[in-house]
Amino acid sequence: MNIIITGASKGIGRALALIFAKNGHHLAICARGQEPLHELEKNIKKTSPNSQVISMNADVSVKSDVKKFAEKILKTWDKIDILINNAGFFIPGTIKDEDDLNLPKMIETNLYSAYYLTKYILPNMIQHQDGQIFNICSVASFMAYPQGGSYAISKFAMLGFSRCLREELKPQNIKVTAVMPGATLTDSWKGVELPEERFIPAEDIASIVYNTSQLSNRTVVEDIVI
Repeated sequence: MNIIITGASKGIGRALALIFAKNGHHLAICARGQEPLHELEKNIKKTSPNSQVISMNADVSVKSDVKKFAEKILKTWDKIDILINNAGFFIPGTIKDEDDLNLPKMIETNLYSAYYLTKYILPNMIQHQDGQIFNICSVASFMAYPQGGSYAISKFAMLGFSRCLREELKPQNIKVTAVMPGATLTDSWKGVELPEERFIPAEDIASIVYNTSQLSNRTVVEDIVI
């Protein structure tokens, strides 16, 4: 299968790339950090030599970068099987006190990146009447909490996007799954003074997504709360 993963160089995205490559699938990956992305590509080619890798340094908060990434994929692959909209970041804060730029920054990365990449990739899935889209949301998508601020707003929107998309794509046999992890051990929590055992390992999230992707076409998992 051909798998697209955004924000693939670290955290959940990296764990997703490694598990799909380990199981022999081909990957299209992107991230802002060029060096971590290059390191991941080398790792995959070394440990999973049968997996083809399309790699691009891209800032998915920028629409033109998203379009270039999509164009590169569609020129290489005839069929897209799975799109995982994983790119996102977290800035803690309260709506009354946070910087005015927090909301547009997180909306651009956490929501618009998924919106535009999905629009570019969907014609291919619709042509084949097949495919699956995973949107990496958050428990913040349905539950407000202290210091959630604009992050929670962006993730509420991501869940709404997923549910609208699911209804639209039912006639095309395309699955849409919203994945809502709790606190996961990624760079978003760097500097927080909490013990590691309080966090979900990124590999657990990746394993759940991978196993869901392997279910039969007759089985649709709409929401995953972890």
